[in-house]
Amino acid sequence: MSSRIFKVWDPLVRLFHWSLVIAFAANALFTDPESNLHEWIGYAVVALIALRILWGLFGTRYARFTNFPPSAKGAMDQLSDIATGRKRTHLGHTPLGALMIYNLLLTMLAIGATGYMMTTNAWWGVEWVEELHEVLVSWAEISIVAHVGAVIWESLRTGVNLPRAMVSGVKTVPEGVKVEP
Repeated sequence: MSSRIFKVWDPLVRLFHWSLVIAFAANALFTDPESNLHEWIGYAVVALIALRILWGLFGTRYARFTNFPPSAKGAMDQLSDIATGRKRTHLGHTPLGALMIYNLLLTMLAIGATGYMMTTNAWWGVEWVEELHEVLVSWAEISIVAHVGAVIWESLRTGVNLPRAMVSGVKTVPEGVKVEP
């Protein structure tokens, strides 16, 4: 069976994605939450998100937020595809993927904001700030597990190797799978 090849993810999107994976994993799994390293990695995460937001406004076609607006109808259509076995892929983010991207960007920013608040005199030692920070980290972890599961599911369902595309920048779509721009 032949495949069609589409260049989708630019180097900045891929570098952002994998840098965020490494930084979040480092802070969630390996650093001492009380350490300066944890704080500096948190600042790096916020800087990465700020860069991604700028790239989402001014970057390449598939990086732009206008290419994957949040859409309840699009999400329902994708769920319908899954339920009925229709094989359709999106060159950029799928509608459900777009919702996850917005969720993760906002969650990471909120984690950064609460983390910063805990370093200030005004909010240091304020219990609800610390609790919110921890809840947001837990939400991010749940979201990441759901994201990875969905990527694996969609890769198997459509035959498009999404992790490979996020490494190479290229989506290889099997014949017979409808392509949405």
